[in-house]
Amino acid sequence: MSNEQVRPFRYDSEVDPGEKKQFRYEVSETYLGDSVEIPVTIINGKHPGPRVFMTAAIHGDELNGVKVLQEVADRYSPSDIHGTLVLLHVVNVPGYQAQQRYLPIYDQDLNRSFPGRERSTTAERIAHQVYKRFVSQCDLGLDFHTSTRNRTTMYHARADIERPEVERLAEAFGTNVILSGEGDESSLRAVASRNGIPTLTVEMGKAHRFQPALIDKALAGVESVLAEYEVYPEGTVEEPLWRKVMGPEEEKRWLRADTGGLVEMKWGPNPLVHEGDTICTVSDHFKEEEHVIEAPFTGLIVGVLENPVALPGHPVCHLVRLDSETREEIEREITQGEFDGYRSYGQRWMADEEEAE
Repeated sequence: MSNEQVRPFRYDSEVDPGEKKQFRYEVSETYLGDSVEIPVTIINGKHPGPRVFMTAAIHGDELNGVKVLQEVADRYSPSDIHGTLVLLHVVNVPGYQAQQRYLPIYDQDLNRSFPGRERSTTAERIAHQVYKRFVSQCDLGLDFHTSTRNRTTMYHARADIERPEVERLAEAFGTNVILSGEGDESSLRAVASRNGIPTLTVEMGKAHRFQPALIDKALAGVESVLAEYEVYPEGTVEEPLWRKVMGPEEEKRWLRADTGGLVEMKWGPNPLVHEGDTICTVSDHFKEEEHVIEAPFTGLIVGVLENPVALPGHPVCHLVRLDSETREEIEREITQGEFDGYRSYGQRWMADEEEAE
């Protein structure tokens, strides 16, 4: 991926080698005809190397990634970088301003609109501008997300690791858990990866807030990627003590409520549960009936309900069976305090389907 010589980065204008440029780029208009502009930072290094894009707030209420990119833009300078960093701080500006997931009014999902089209819906027009002007010129990418409102998601990565170049990127980012799959065919990571730009989705925590513990983890992951690809040679490549890759064939089971009522989570404080452990209870408002949901096997909680009410059939927990080696490594980390404060930090996976990214 490395370049033989340092090149300007060109969009409508250009960023010369050794230059850091911060600006707003027009991608649409409001009802009043005012510009809709995304904030962009481009750090074009003094030395040749890969071009790396990073995106945040493709869903407008997902804020942890916005803080990650602010810190990345502040942390690195052209003298540090071998290659180019292309940071799109807030992709879905209308959603961000309204503090909601989708584009307002028509509820269009920007992350189901790539690579976009020049003459189509608002979402596809914005996606077209973002992809054509910035993403398509890069060699790899990181797309930062959180869960949406009323849910929370554990810090993890989503990547199509059947592609060796994407697997390398996912391993370099250094999360313990990787969900393997192509993703929605019109999502940014799926489109970019298909087009030869290996891209990783980072899922981290809750919407509508900054979570410092997760932001710090993501910044370490960014440095690890930049070190792996020699974009930031002074950095350190992260190597987690354990890694769980969950592909389509993994044994996993949704546990669902059989009755409606109030949900009280009993699992924790870490995500490892053993067969027969109580995960949660579902009780009526008079507390006369209580249904206990237990773990059917020993495994890792990878999805859990945040909303404390449920209907019959509502998913309350997603459990994945662990092999003995992974389980033993997790148990060692538990004894070392690795998962202390796990639930209090909100580092739980989402409960509803697989629609976070």
